[in-house]
Amino acid sequence: MINAFLRLASSFRNRMILIFLSITIIPFILFSAYAHTKSIEGIQQANITFSMSYLEQAKINVETYLAQLNEGINSLIGDKTLQYLLERPPLSQKEEETNSVDMLSIVYEKKKQMDALQIRVYPLIPADYPTYMRALEESASVGEEEWFRQAADSNVPYWQLSVSDGPNRGPLLSYIKTFTSLHSRTPRGIVITDLADNHLSRFFSPTKRLQRQKFLIIDEKGAILFDSAGNEWTGDVLPSPQLLAKRDLYNEGVEKLSIYDQEHLITFVRMDSLPWTIISLTPMDALVEPVMEMNRLLLVIIIVYLLVSIGVVIYLTRNFTQPVLRLVRLMKKLEEGDFGMYIPHQERKDEIGWLFRGFGSIVRKIEDLIAQSTRAERSKKELEFQVLSHQINPHFLYNTLESIRWKAENHGRNDIGEMVSALGNLLRLSLNQGKDITTVGREIEQVKAYVQIEQARIGMPLRVVYFFDEDMLNITFMRLLLQPLVENAIQHSIRGNFEHGKVILSGRIEDQDLVIDITDNGKGIPDSVIQALEEESEDQKMNGRSGVGLRNVNERLKIYFGIEYKLQIESKEGLGTRITIRHPILKEKLENGHKSV
Repeated sequence: MINAFLRLASSFRNRMILIFLSITIIPFILFSAYAHTKSIEGIQQANITFSMSYLEQAKINVETYLAQLNEGINSLIGDKTLQYLLERPPLSQKEEETNSVDMLSIVYEKKKQMDALQIRVYPLIPADYPTYMRALEESASVGEEEWFRQAADSNVPYWQLSVSDGPNRGPLLSYIKTFTSLHSRTPRGIVITDLADNHLSRFFSPTKRLQRQKFLIIDEKGAILFDSAGNEWTGDVLPSPQLLAKRDLYNEGVEKLSIYDQEHLITFVRMDSLPWTIISLTPMDALVEPVMEMNRLLLVIIIVYLLVSIGVVIYLTRNFTQPVLRLVRLMKKLEEGDFGMYIPHQERKDEIGWLFRGFGSIVRKIEDLIAQSTRAERSKKELEFQVLSHQINPHFLYNTLESIRWKAENHGRNDIGEMVSALGNLLRLSLNQGKDITTVGREIEQVKAYVQIEQARIGMPLRVVYFFDEDMLNITFMRLLLQPLVENAIQHSIRGNFEHGKVILSGRIEDQDLVIDITDNGKGIPDSVIQALEEESEDQKMNGRSGVGLRNVNERLKIYFGIEYKLQIESKEGLGTRITIRHPILKEKLENGHKSV
């Protein structure tokens, strides 16, 4: 499949089609996907912000309501008359009837002050109050039931959820509290306060709630005590261990989890006064519903856009890529040497017409160049013959200098002989058999020959000192690097003070480089020359042979070995100069201006 795609993309026409589709359809699709993602993220963030704010307010309202409810219950159990009536059982039927009426009246009056569905007060021993229990529509034997014994034994108030199977009665959330005497810890009875779902649902009816968004209240074990969506899940255990685990760690949070095989965006807040957690559940499909219509519109736009793009591609193919394809076929014939091809004349004034006319002109010029090349080849061979016939052998000049030295020595002019001999050596070492490389030893010999000639010319000795180890003399070295620098030091630095002037050449090996220092105690190199050498500006011409020699050596080092091997110059006026050459230790010979290290 990849090979087929590569073959398809190898054609200019196909590439143009692919590029056009890539710059039109793909960015549009990517933008649509990006807009969809950002829309979902924006809706999620808005839902999270709203839900967290609403849950915080709902928590405050619920806790305030339950605190007021608890105060009403405390007011009820603190009633002295109720405490007296429950302190001892009635002794007669008449007393029992009177006590029952009084207890029911007290509870009824308190209930009017409390916002609850029902309030029931049970004596700790119901069997001692049969008339009162009948008025409550409860059996006197309720004291033997498990829930009653559990409530009587509990010293801590607790909430209990009861869900009826009947069609007309919803779930009840009961607050069960065992109370004692006002003056001792002797148990007196049990107060049960029932709340219907509407007592809590009024706190969870936001005007901006999304479709199918619901609010839950769960206890510390994860049991659902309240479900704002018609108590659909009330009584069940929340089927999300991940959410329960996070609830145990944090007081509030946001999660995206799957509950009952449907992904929800979940926010939760733990209550402060009770071990309850208020949860907001929003189905993810309800969140994306507002952008689905926009997505359908985008799909229609993409289809229309694609059809328009295909039309544009067909137009471009017929008017541009097909002519280019014909031109490519003509170029292939030209590659095969077919210069007699027919090139159709194009009347078009655009770039395609210019390409065809330019190609025809190029073909005609190629034919002319081939003819010229044939004539030039014949002329070249004639010139080569003439050059060979007039070529001068450089060794002829060297042999002539040797003859002059021999004659001078025979006539007693040893000074002339030595000078001619030095010049011959300098010429021989400079020619180096036409090669670009030499050795350190031969380069030093060339320097010594030059110094010998200079001494004979100026008529006084020059102090030039050499410090090189024997094993360094056979190291491969580029020719004509040291002599121009020594010449520069003699002619421009110590000139005029030959009696005290001194030039020192020293070499050492550092890592994989050969480092040679040329040091003198002369007047130094002007800053302008060093600055021009660093800037390498064509507009800044360096005056004198000093600048020319430095520049030539510096340029050769950079061309052969790279800019990191350029000359390093330290010079102070009146204190002398140190020029450092860093030269790589070569493993092979230099050829055609390239290094091999």
